[in-house]
Order: sequence, then C-alpha cells, then structure tokens
Amino acid sequence: MGHVLYLVRHGEQVDAEYGVADGPLSPRGERQARLLADRLGGVPFDNVWHSPLQRAEETAAIMARQLPALDPKPTPLLFDCVPTEYSPEMPKAFEPFFNSVTEDEVDAGRAQMSDAVAEFLTPSRETTHDLLITHNFVIGWFVREALSAPGWRWVGVNQANCGLTIIRYRSGRMPELVTHNDLGHLPVELRTGLADQQPY
Repeated sequence: MGHVLYLVRHGEQVDAEYGVADGPLSPRGERQARLLADRLGGVPFDNVWHSPLQRAEETAAIMARQLPALDPKPTPLLFDCVPTEYSPEMPKAFEPFFNSVTEDEVDAGRAQMSDAVAEFLTPSRETTHDLLITHNFVIGWFVREALSAPGWRWVGVNQANCGLTIIRYRSGRMPELVTHNDLGHLPVELRTGLADQQPY
C-alpha cells in the first residue's frame, strides 16, 4: 500500500466570505466535518496532523470526537500560506490577489512548503495512513508537487471545505494522485468553499 496521505481542507468558517482571517466553524462546517469522519471511519490512521488555525483545529476536534482512535496534533507546517509570487504563466485574473501578498509572506510560505514536502510527502515500504487537515493553498501545493508540475501551478488547484484528496507514495514508483477534491460524502448543499459551482 505504501504511504497514503489523506488531505482535507477544513470545514466552512463563520464569516469567511467577509474576509475574516480565522475563526470558528459555521454550523454547516461542523456538519461537513462529521460527514467526513463518517467517510473515513474505516481508515486505520497512524498519524493525524492539523494546521494550528482555529478552523482546522475545530475540524480535527469534531472528527476526533466521532472517531476516538484519532489523536490530532498541530503543526505549523500546515498553516495557510502563499508559497510563490505571481508568475506570468498564471492567468491575469490572479494578479490582483498577489499584489496584496508581501515578499516576506511569499518567502515564509516557500520555506514552509519545502519543509512540509520533506516531512509528509515521502514514500514508505510500510503501509501508513496519515490524515492532514489543512488549507486550500497547502493542498494545491501538495498536489502540484505529487504531479511534478511547475512551481506556479498550485494556483487554481482548489478544494471545497472538507473535500478529500488522497495521494499515495510507494518506494520505486511515482506518486499516485488517487483522488482530488472528492465530495461524495457531502450533499450538494454542503459543498462550499469554491468560487465556481461544481459540475454534478
């Protein structure tokens, strides 16, 4: 089986649409986390890590209440971050977003993602299952890394709240993107966090 990473974006946050940087989950976000726990109930997780931000920590706590075998631990390697500056290869529509990101923020994000890749995206001869509860940009970066895509291509690789992405690493093989942004456990009214409606 190898090293299997289950990447989850946190549940919906209260007032996220108003630009609030962090905060508790909305009632809808709490339901998303419970349904995700149902979905992953049969997985024998070896490790559960989460971003220290409140929305990710609450997602992990809700899942752990439903799945008592989970023992979530915070790590700064899963903080929300911006790992690159704007690139001419990106669509022009992304340029205004990057104009609000400082060079120091990009440097910090790049260093964080380098350390996170070294820590989490590794093959294994043993069968291990790790759950990482984090943020949209972090998961986009991990997917980009697994596919050996250009550095800027994390942009536009988006996950819904409590969407599930699975990547498998095995010794002597290329990383395998098993599934990306799987929302099968969420009814349509709970599929939040994406700018564009998903094709169903």
